Amino acid sequence: MSLNHQAHEFGPAEWLRDAPAATADIFTDILATTRRGNPMIRALEVARIKHLITCCAWTDAALALLALELPPWQLRRLAYDDGEWHCALSKYREMPDWLDVAVETHHADMALAIVGAVLQAQQESLGPALPEVAMGPKAPDASWEPVLCDNFA
Repeated sequence: MSLNHQAHEFGPAEWLRDAPAATADIFTDILATTRRGNPMIRALEVARIKHLITCCAWTDAALALLALELPPWQLRRLAYDDGEWHCALSKYREMPDWLDVAVETHHADMALAIVGAVLQAQQESLGPALPEVAMGPKAPDASWEPVLCDNFA
């Protein structure tokens, strides 16, 4: 079963959690699903990420993927604790922690912690569309006139 199939069946967090370390296959499969950005700039960035993958520069490739796919998002926190890397991405990095809504993931491999956060932020960015809400009654036409119906007797 390919990673792309696993990603659609289980979701990105689940199949990345099972991967012990970053590999070229993981990054290639994720890179194949990228779609955003200006095509000319995107081609240059994809070539740069492929070069980083060839060099096994996993963390640099993960950060370049973040910049390519989610330009408004930034790395807020990357910390190592109890054998795992904890990564937090945010749209508003300067905002205090308690006010910010950040995407947080963790993994034993630093690059996969970052990639997991990128994929989770992507899912949240593509979240469900807001339902349409009726705007209220239309303005009455010219033939409509209010009538007083109170009984003042």
